[in-house]
Amino acid sequence: MTAAAAALILLTGCDAKKSDPKDEAPPPTTIVSATSVNNVKVDHPEQFPLATVQTQMAASSMSVTGQVQPDVTKVIPVISLASGRIVAIYAHIGDLVHKGQRLFTVQSNDIEQAYSDYRKAVADEKLAKVQLDRAKLLYSKGAISQSALEIAQDTEDKAVVDVEAAKEHLKVLGATDLNQPSGAINVYSPATGVIIEQNITQASGVKTLDNSPNLFTIANIEDVWIVCDVYENNLANLSTGQTATIHFNAFPDKDVTGRISEIDPILDPTIRTAKVRVQVRNPGYMKIGMFVTATFRSQKQEAHLVVPATAIVHLHDQDFVYSSGGGGTFTRIAVTSGDMLPGGMQVVKSGLSQGQQVAVNALELQSTVTQ
Repeated sequence: MTAAAAALILLTGCDAKKSDPKDEAPPPTTIVSATSVNNVKVDHPEQFPLATVQTQMAASSMSVTGQVQPDVTKVIPVISLASGRIVAIYAHIGDLVHKGQRLFTVQSNDIEQAYSDYRKAVADEKLAKVQLDRAKLLYSKGAISQSALEIAQDTEDKAVVDVEAAKEHLKVLGATDLNQPSGAINVYSPATGVIIEQNITQASGVKTLDNSPNLFTIANIEDVWIVCDVYENNLANLSTGQTATIHFNAFPDKDVTGRISEIDPILDPTIRTAKVRVQVRNPGYMKIGMFVTATFRSQKQEAHLVVPATAIVHLHDQDFVYSSGGGGTFTRIAVTSGDMLPGGMQVVKSGLSQGQQVAVNALELQSTVTQ
């Protein structure tokens, strides 16, 4: 044996004694693609435990989008019966105001004319009273006839009516102090609530009631409506008094419960939907115009196909499961997922049948496939 051969044998023997750490690791999973991209085969299927599609009784549910709107029975317009010009504004849209709070001041010729009419009516009534007293005195002495006394009495009665009418006119226009006449009138809030509409600015004009929009609109938002559009084929699942869970896009961790107060009897002829109104107590953070999701749950239990929630993977705006075909083969199947149920289960509305077996951890299998 030559020296070179002996050295080669010695070197080979030394290398055989060295341990490879990779020999101690579990064998890697090998994916063998089938003819379709939805069919895969793994050489270690025991790494992907299976679950059987089962039937479970649960209440059906339906989720629709909605919008927070004020209760129209608690929406109050703020108007001014006196035309004129705005000289001061003390509240603005979005403000919380209380009943009796001053909102704005109007400088009005209508008020000035009403005060003038009132003062004239008071002066006329005083004169008529003096004339009546004089007529009574003269009649008692036989100086005038009874008809003259009756005329004086009638004049006094009409003067009193004119004073009362002029006073009532001032009150209607908003005057509160009849002893201090002024052309400026304050308008006060008729109720407690939030200003949801404002149609005036500083120095803007106020027209008469018949051709002027509401100057302010105040809504009490302690109770609000959730107005949803529900398609025609889903209306049979809803009824007044049914509860609904309201989910907020802005507050994902805060849900409230309400009840259906009305289902609109008229459908939108274009999109075939009906307005469904849910009455909700405002916890304080609900704002008018906020978008929400309303979930209506049926009162009766129905049979649903369920799988572990981890068996469903969401890819490209579609839900999938991996159905086992035996021998390490899996088929990716598109499904329509439904509600989450207790115990980590999830409803499958379509795509599977009872008794099928699916991979419990679809995300892990999908990650392995894409490697």
